[in-house]
Amino acid sequence: MNSSLFQLFPKSILTEKIPEKFTFPFYYEPHELSRIAAKELQNYLETQTDFEHNFGLDEKQKGLQIGKMFGVLVAQNQNGELGYLWAFSGKLAESNHHPKFVPTVYDMLDDNGYFKKEEVILNQYNAEIEALEQNQDYLSAIQYLEQTKFQAEKEITAQKEKIKLGKKLRAEKRQTATLEQLEQFNKESQDEGILLKKMTQYWNYKLEEAKQNLEQFTNKINLLKEERKEKSAALQQQLFTEYAFLNKNKELKSLAEIFNGNPPAGSGECAAPKLLHYAFQHNLKPIAMAEFWWGKSPKSEVRKHKQFYPACMGKCEPILKHMLSGIETDENPFEINPADGKELEIIFEDEHIIAVNKPAEFLSVPGKQITDSVQTRIQSKYPNAMIVHRLDMSTSGIILIGKNFESYKNLQSQFIKRKVKKRYVALLDGILTAKEGTIELPLRVDLDNRPNQVVCFEHGKPAKTEWKTIEIRNNQTLVHFHPITGRTHQLRVHAAHNLGLNCPIVGDDLYGTKANRLHLHAESITFIHPFSKEEMTIQVEIDFFK
Repeated sequence: MNSSLFQLFPKSILTEKIPEKFTFPFYYEPHELSRIAAKELQNYLETQTDFEHNFGLDEKQKGLQIGKMFGVLVAQNQNGELGYLWAFSGKLAESNHHPKFVPTVYDMLDDNGYFKKEEVILNQYNAEIEALEQNQDYLSAIQYLEQTKFQAEKEITAQKEKIKLGKKLRAEKRQTATLEQLEQFNKESQDEGILLKKMTQYWNYKLEEAKQNLEQFTNKINLLKEERKEKSAALQQQLFTEYAFLNKNKELKSLAEIFNGNPPAGSGECAAPKLLHYAFQHNLKPIAMAEFWWGKSPKSEVRKHKQFYPACMGKCEPILKHMLSGIETDENPFEINPADGKELEIIFEDEHIIAVNKPAEFLSVPGKQITDSVQTRIQSKYPNAMIVHRLDMSTSGIILIGKNFESYKNLQSQFIKRKVKKRYVALLDGILTAKEGTIELPLRVDLDNRPNQVVCFEHGKPAKTEWKTIEIRNNQTLVHFHPITGRTHQLRVHAAHNLGLNCPIVGDDLYGTKANRLHLHAESITFIHPFSKEEMTIQVEIDFFK
């Protein structure tokens, strides 16, 4: 084992009790040992001269700015000594290998590896295809076909116009024409029709000739592209088979097996699989782990410098399920009912509708693993009741429910037509200099890390939020949010994203920093009662400064 990679903790700082269970990687509070290891890595990143990578932290540094996720794994060697490993996700400074970091599980960049050798063959295909596509005879064949099409259309159209005009003129003359003239008119009409037919036949022949000339090149290009495609697919499947991960029992499982042959792009390149694979390779016992972001946030995601983040669900969850087989981890919080022991307060009720004040950490509707929710509790008393809109599990506040289908449809229609006025109150982790404004950042789900949302101007759905500062106290800002649209996590992303307020909501464990709760509350809602047709405003205030 490369002894420089497994760094021992100084005995003087080993005052923390070793955790009995390994970190649950998808939702955790870093153990103190992980924090110490992460701090050591961060100190190294701040002072190192081993590589050059623009993390976006120095405005004077040139080059593409790319922040990076780093990971630390606290482990125990066979002598019972505690130490830690470092890793980075993806490539760092355009390389898979750096002296103080564990290597990638499978190195596609190895010059002697099959991937690089096969890549040479693919590049040969690319070069040959490019040469054919730039060949002057090929370009001339394309130009000749286009010119032939243009000329054919031009002459045939002109002949049709000539026939049309001749027919019109002859029709005017037929009224006073002699028998001999009528015969002449008929002959002219026949001759023009015959000429159009011959012209059409001629140009069809010329077009076919031009197409066949071009096909000499396109057939060869298409054949090369198909061969390249097959070669590339075979290479990728070979990669998925070779790219395999160990667990504590030294069992190998490939990407192809883990993802049934179709893994997401970049699978296996995250820090967590690299760390665990190296540990199992070298008989190290995993104790705890943590991952943090270093550098400037990507344009789409919300990433804060030095902040800890869980492993991604889309790419890492299936891999880590295999790698952590047989290792007892902390309890999965997603399997714990957060609403257990909490009461659901009804703040308004008549024969048509119900309004409830949902507590924080309480599902609006049943989830995949937990069924307890606002919907299930209300339906246990009113089986025909239907929830009209939802709040995030971590958000507290007002939810409207229709007691019957007619009420539900009426209220739902008001939401769809954006006739319902909602006001949220939120406590932001920082100070806003502006007093009010509007945020318009389109959102879509992060396909690799559901249910997180990302800003995406290409595929995102429009999302609009109006906001206003209410009070500033203790480096925190109390704001009112008026969501014009109702996208998932809209207020949380619009608050945290650097193109929004760049100021996450206090307690936002997805886009900010964990606290006792998410400080976001739906405090007011205004709508038209579905039967009385009167405007109603329901309000439940909360004091986030307490």
